[in-house]
Amino acid sequence: MSTRILLFGGHGKVALLLEPLLVTRGDTVTAVIRNDAHADDVASTGATPVVFDVEAFDEDQISNLIAGNDVVIWSAGAGGGHPERTYAVDRDAAIRSIDAAVDAGVRRYVMVSYFGAGREHGIPADNAFFAYAEAKAAADEHLRASGLDWTIVAPSTLTLDAPTGRIDLEASESGSVSRADVAAVIASVIADASTYRRTISFNSGEVAIGDLFAG
Repeated sequence: MSTRILLFGGHGKVALLLEPLLVTRGDTVTAVIRNDAHADDVASTGATPVVFDVEAFDEDQISNLIAGNDVVIWSAGAGGGHPERTYAVDRDAAIRSIDAAVDAGVRRYVMVSYFGAGREHGIPADNAFFAYAEAKAAADEHLRASGLDWTIVAPSTLTLDAPTGRIDLEASESGSVSRADVAAVIASVIADASTYRRTISFNSGEVAIGDLFAG
């Protein structure tokens, strides 16, 4: 039976690598995008693009979008820039999507975060990354308290390197990992109940993703 997946941030670099992985294995993927000019790129992966502005719509509207799916993946983001928009998307819209998943009865939720995210992120307030770090800390914290079957996927610095299919879950400090390997991790954790209510922090490494997760 096909798993119905709603993917926020459907035109992101990780999402465009994730979508064909999911479609190829038989999942039905609806990819949420803000810009209809990106629809063809998404459709070429086999996913179905839906234009929906997560920044503009309220919780009830997001709940209607989520309803009928089996899994929500949040890979959306403001992409840096103005702090107000970072908070609006990476914190506020993400939190609305979590509450909407609760309202819609869709229990499986996978959040894409980053290595080291949390209230103790240590980013100075005058650093350009501060707003993003604060926003992700708030969204991740809200998800952990939601009661959903959540997984937070927290990769280290992203690269455009070719996939290795191997990661390191034991690293104490952030290194780097390819976006393609991040996509593979997301695809793998979806069906793995052992990852429920876990934060998966990782670098590139030597352990095969398929040996770590059941997906």
